[in-house]
Amino acid sequence: MVEAVLVDLFSLPANLQNNIQGLLCNTVETIEKYSSIPAPFVYVICCQRQGSERNGEKESLLPALSVFQSLKKRLEVVHAPNTAAALYTIKQSLDEKDLSIIKVIVPTLRKALMKVYIDHLFTAVYQFEFEDLPVAYDCENLKIAEPQSEGQTLPIQDMALIQSEIQLYLESLPSLKGELTILRSSLIPDDIFLHGFTTRAGGISYIPTLSSCNLFSSSKRRDPQVVVKENLRRLANAAGFDPETFHRVKVDHANAVCVMGKTEPDSYDGIVTNQKGITIAAPGADCIPVLFADPVRKACGAAHSGWKGTLLGVSMATVNAMVSAYGCNLKDILVVLGPSVGPCCYKLPQESATEFHRIDPKCVRLFDSANPYIDIRRATRILLERGGILPENIQDDSVTDQNQNITFCTACHPDKFYSHFRDGTNFGTQIGFISIKD
Repeated sequence: MVEAVLVDLFSLPANLQNNIQGLLCNTVETIEKYSSIPAPFVYVICCQRQGSERNGEKESLLPALSVFQSLKKRLEVVHAPNTAAALYTIKQSLDEKDLSIIKVIVPTLRKALMKVYIDHLFTAVYQFEFEDLPVAYDCENLKIAEPQSEGQTLPIQDMALIQSEIQLYLESLPSLKGELTILRSSLIPDDIFLHGFTTRAGGISYIPTLSSCNLFSSSKRRDPQVVVKENLRRLANAAGFDPETFHRVKVDHANAVCVMGKTEPDSYDGIVTNQKGITIAAPGADCIPVLFADPVRKACGAAHSGWKGTLLGVSMATVNAMVSAYGCNLKDILVVLGPSVGPCCYKLPQESATEFHRIDPKCVRLFDSANPYIDIRRATRILLERGGILPENIQDDSVTDQNQNITFCTACHPDKFYSHFRDGTNFGTQIGFISIKD
């Protein structure tokens, strides 16, 4: 059932905006008849014209909108300088109310345009249906050169203009939850490598479990790719790398490794490079983002190590890729484990816990319980040491000086980190990143 109705009056001149009372009335009556709720939320998009008073514009719409008095607080007129700003404002309201099924009533000539905006600003979490707004207009008023037939795509130049409008609007938004913060390890020499682990501060993501520097978008989450791209741009500016040469692992919770410059696998949890100026990264939201650096051969790597990847040896697979691809010596490779869920919080079923117990009994606490506590960090360290990495070349939460600790428990620090274990399916993602300086 439709939960919200969006009426697009953005490009209609003021004299036409007052001639749609019947359409709006019929729309709400239909929704009230078939909806499971008394009446949907209704959003009316209007252009915030230069030199006009916001209140005056709103007053001019009241005759057409008086039929909606029964909606009370369910009606909102959104004045914005452009379509990107209007839709993003409405998206914030929809997300606050946890609404996702939307009917869009739009002038025929604006439909293709509106679909492009929606594709960029929303994800597959939302469901949209479109209905024509049958009003008289001309192409000049609608700012579109030619009518768009059903299913016809916009010209490339129009697509580029929309993308630019969205990007500029997102760049104008203030950072949330404070300044962008990057954690850095003293083990990795900063004269050779640029690296860090992100926290959740300093981005523009506003949904509570994603706020604010979420760095991953998927069809199951409400943060669109354009928002994640803006968060990455802000991170790149703060850290000093080029977002256009940024490469993140394609998570599969396994142990495949991508060697930059060679054929890219369809999915992989480790990535290595010896190319200067290329920033590689691994995500984490309980899983461990692991960074690797060889200051002698000037090579680096990143790995995403969840419990499955840990058991499959993804960290040593990344080390072995550095050895085989770049001639790295095991004793020269430095490894840093980033923020991840700690043994204080993380539980797995008995069957999976048994695999960690085989690595080392100390990796499991309350082993005889149905869901023992697991230390995936300790298991990672043990497997790295067994593979030939020197113990002093591994930094994790076992550091003597806790002021040097960057392997915080993500579940224990909701103010600093995202956690799938803590937040559920609509969780955000932080990353560990590394590159070789020019």
